[in-house]
Parts: sequence; C-alpha cells; structure tokens
Amino acid sequence: MVARQLDEQIAGRFPVGKRLRVLDVGMGRGTQALRLARAGHQVTGLERDTTLIAAAREALAVQPEGIRERMRIIEGDGRDTGVHFLPGSFDVVLCHGVLMHVEEPDPLLAGLARMLAQGGLLSLLVRNGDAPAMHPGLSGDWAGALAALDTAAHLPHARTDTGGAPARPGPDVRADRLATLTARLAGIGAPLHAWYGVRVFTDAAADAAAAPDDPGTLLAVEERAGRTDPYRGVAALLHLCGVRG
Repeated sequence: MVARQLDEQIAGRFPVGKRLRVLDVGMGRGTQALRLARAGHQVTGLERDTTLIAAAREALAVQPEGIRERMRIIEGDGRDTGVHFLPGSFDVVLCHGVLMHVEEPDPLLAGLARMLAQGGLLSLLVRNGDAPAMHPGLSGDWAGALAALDTAAHLPHARTDTGGAPARPGPDVRADRLATLTARLAGIGAPLHAWYGVRVFTDAAADAAAAPDDPGTLLAVEERAGRTDPYRGVAALLHLCGVRG
C-alpha cells in the first residue's frame, strides 16, 4: 500500500522519467530503497542498526551493476542528517516506521525537511494516535481497548521491515495524531499535501481471520479504504506526504 501511495505522489509531482535523488531514513533491510533504485532513482539509505545494514548490503550485492551504482548505504542516525548531507540535497525523503521510536520527533522532522529541495516530497509512515483502541476493541479485548484509550501516546507495536509497516506485538512505541503532525509539517516548511490510511481492516481483523483466495481483493479493499473517509481515520498507520514550500 505504501509503495502504491508513494508512487502516486511521485508521479503527480515530478516529470515522467526524471531520476530523483531519494533519501530513505531508517531504511531497514532496504526494501523501499531497492525498489526505487530499480525504478531508476539515485537512492541513499540511512540506517543505524548494523544487522539491518548487513541485510540491506546483502540484498544489494545480488542486484545488477546499474542498480548497485544507483544506491548507497550509510550507517547513521536519522537525527544527524545534517552531518552527512547538505541542505536541499534530495527530491524525496522517506521516513517510514521510524518516528514512533523517537521520543521527541520535532528535531528529526526539521532535519528531514532541511534535506529537501524546493518542491521536494517528504513521506512519513507513523502509528495512528487517533485509533489506538481499534484492534483490541474489535478483538474483544475490552481491558486492552480501555487501556489504549487511556494511553493513546504509546501503542504496543514493534518495527519490522515490511515496507516500513510495523507488526504486532512488541515493545511500546509512540503514536502520532493527524492534527499534531499536520501542524508540525506546516511548522517546518513542508505542509501536508496528501494523507492515507494504511492497514484499515487488516490490523483490526481477528488473528484467525482467513486471507482471501485472491490477494488482489484484499489489496483493493485496503487501497480504497485508505483514501476514503471515515475509514482512513481509524487505520493502524498513517501515511503523510508533505511538500517543501
């Protein structure tokens, strides 16, 4: 879903065929970075976890030479982008599944915005702080739903490398509200341009729920719900796209 949404925003903002400069902050195993490199873009992946870096390098090593030349991997923290890059160095900056692990997100977001060239695209994937009780409530975990409503700032999910989407269960991570992030993006000069819900139904479905025989049906439902009110507002994740003014 995130890849489809990101491609939609890139296609609507940049000329067809333009080779973009992309920074993927917290790239994990490099799933999204490799996909964009295969599409012809110049991609830099920034990651601090050495295990994930090793996995990303291994995945990159088996790619054709042209793709290897278009992608570089740097060990570093997303909060230190100014150490590695000059302001305005990138057309697209991704930060997927990272913000939830940062206690104070404002410096990180400001640094990401500085990396963007004029008109550049900032893509964020965050836990949805407006719907913390959806999964426990729909699963019949009433105590868990009540606890989630009382502690909306943190949700029990862990980061995995599934295109930036965390999976349950795991340690507590922070969640963000749409209104709060909208204000933050405006404050750093990259106001919100578009937003989507991700995992509207799949995250809330019972663990024993069977997947459809045709995965395309599930994808179609999630894609439609992720751009339709009121469904997108209760998704497990929010995908926000800001544009550098």
